[in-house]
Amino acid sequence: MDSGTRARVARLILEHGPITAAALGERLGLTPAAVRRHLDALEAEGMIEPRTMRPRGQRGRGRPAKLFAITDAGRSAFEHAYDDLAGSALRFLAERLGEEAVSDFARSQVKGLVERLEPVMSAVPADRRVQMLAEALSAEGYAASASKAKSGGDQLCQHHCPVAHAAAEFPQLCEAETEAFAQLLGTPVQRLATIAHGDGVCTTHVSPVRIRESKETGR
Repeated sequence: MDSGTRARVARLILEHGPITAAALGERLGLTPAAVRRHLDALEAEGMIEPRTMRPRGQRGRGRPAKLFAITDAGRSAFEHAYDDLAGSALRFLAERLGEEAVSDFARSQVKGLVERLEPVMSAVPADRRVQMLAEALSAEGYAASASKAKSGGDQLCQHHCPVAHAAAEFPQLCEAETEAFAQLLGTPVQRLATIAHGDGVCTTHVSPVRIRESKETGR
């Protein structure tokens, strides 16, 4: 993938997709014709795919919105080269030492993240921790974002997963990561969707109830 405008379009779709052509144009300052040219090229290369979404509240009425999402091939262009190696290593580990060894390995991989962030996270207000975690994950290549959930609490999204295929075979990777998020945020979390299972984004709901508060309430 070149380093020009087309790469910027692809990265925006990776980080914010599925997304409309109009939204891409607004974010990048491109004309509709320019956006269409880049989208057509990326689709021809198998980097993105079109999807349709009917406007809410309009059963059978209105023209479905056309959105663009990154494909598996598109994700591979964003430094997924070691995913296959990770899968091979985990299969070797499972065959030699068993599934529990894979779980131990998964926890050891996120341990470094916890050790680096825990002192910093504990020093900031609770309502800033999800955003701080998203920024830390983005710095490590996960293209993460944080937002308020309509049902209450926060939503943490990871638009990129370097080990998506390995995680599809070994869910221990996702489980260890989810446990680490709960530890860092000090609140219960629930994984709602994962790239490893075919979803476009890894989505985690962060409860507004702190772990300490829930324990005190349960006394």
